[in-house]
Amino acid sequence: MKAMREPTFLILTALAEGPRHGYGIIQEVGAVSGGRVKLLTGTLYTALERLTAEGLVVLDREELVDGRGRRYFRLTADGLSALRAETVRLRELATAAEQRLGTLRPGVA
Repeated sequence: MKAMREPTFLILTALAEGPRHGYGIIQEVGAVSGGRVKLLTGTLYTALERLTAEGLVVLDREELVDGRGRRYFRLTADGLSALRAETVRLRELATAAEQRLGTLRPGVA
C-alpha cells in the first residue's frame, strides 16, 4: 500500500469517530494536528471527491441549515482499513526513529 499524504490521513482520522460535515472536518483536522494543518475549503472538497472515487469515504447525508446545504461524509469499511494500515505504518516508522535516537551518545547530534 502506498503511503498517504498527511492531509488524507488527517481527513480520514477526522471521520473515524463518525460522519462530519465539511466545516466539522476542517475543525477536527486542525484539532488533531494541534493547529498545524489548516485545510482550505477547496482543498478539503477536492480531497473528499478523490477519497469518494477511491471508495474510502461516502456521502452520508445532506441537510439544509439556515438556508445552506451541509453535506456529511463518513468512512467506508475500506476507508477504515486504510486508516488502520497507515496508522500501523506510521507507528512502525516512529518506533524505528525512537530506537535510533535512543542509541545516540550525548554530543553526537
